[in-house]
Amino acid sequence: MISLKSLQPQDEARWDQFVDAHEHGTLFHRIVWKKIIEKTFDYRPCYLFAEENERIRGVLPLFHVRTLFAGNALMSSPFTVYGGILGNDENAEQALLEGCKMYARQYRASYIELHQRFRCHSADLQTRDALYCTFVKPIPPSPEACLSALPKEARRMTRKGQKLGLTGRLVKDSVNEFYEIYAASVRQLGTPVFPRQLFENCLQELKDDADLLLIYHDRQPVAGVLSFYYRQTVFPYYGGSLPDKNDLAPNNFMYWTLMHQAGSRGYKCFDFGRSKRGTGVFDFKRHMGFEPIPLPYQYYQMNGAPLPDNNPSNPKFSLAINMWRHMPLGLTKVLGPRVIKAFP
Repeated sequence: MISLKSLQPQDEARWDQFVDAHEHGTLFHRIVWKKIIEKTFDYRPCYLFAEENERIRGVLPLFHVRTLFAGNALMSSPFTVYGGILGNDENAEQALLEGCKMYARQYRASYIELHQRFRCHSADLQTRDALYCTFVKPIPPSPEACLSALPKEARRMTRKGQKLGLTGRLVKDSVNEFYEIYAASVRQLGTPVFPRQLFENCLQELKDDADLLLIYHDRQPVAGVLSFYYRQTVFPYYGGSLPDKNDLAPNNFMYWTLMHQAGSRGYKCFDFGRSKRGTGVFDFKRHMGFEPIPLPYQYYQMNGAPLPDNNPSNPKFSLAINMWRHMPLGLTKVLGPRVIKAFP
């Protein structure tokens, strides 16, 4: 018989063993992401696992989130591409969903949001697979093959960066330089910047499974990406470039550099992460030769209300996005970390 348990410190090692052994396990199911989120934000963790005969049969990384824009919700997991219920079979999945509902009633949450990479089989869940897509492809075996695999225009832009003298260097102690680039980049998109502490915590907790790649022009950093590594896959998770340096084509050069450097270290796949349909970032990833894979994010409404629509593509946010783009950069760096936690 399956029983449900709340995660305790003594369970963390076997939780991660289950995730690592499961074919659909992700970095965001592992305990390390719980530690990163707890250290950075004030969301409450509610991690659940299903057990039978003292063996874990499923896990659900879960946070209680209560903000002005997200409302009162249970989420798996905040600021992740992937997450959600990870079970060995439908019985384990359903048990975890029932446990999640129990927490939702306890915290009077309005809805449950699961960032599923693969659809959970429960008939209780509503699926929204038209909003977000992920982008994954194998890494070619050499820098030249990585370049040749790019579509013609992306290849031309990458070579342009080479000719203009761009260089890339992996660093561990340049969070401040990276943060300045990232803050300017997301301001241009109309998006609040994360707190600097998030990037520091990622590097500290993930250790050798994360790094920073900075792209330089005339010794000045013009682009950067914080990447994660898991299961022979590199995830360029937080990246950007200085808006006034776009003529150097730094993004094309940066992701080509990351791809072939990861390949030289034995990584086999490049996971470009999620993007919303109809955005410039979505189009850029297709421009780099990646095809979109719909993400079946799933929801449970505690009161039968419509699905939440708290994302920047919602027209109600268009005015705020436009205003943010025109704010002084320094002000966005003060306000951004306070605002972003409202949009987990």
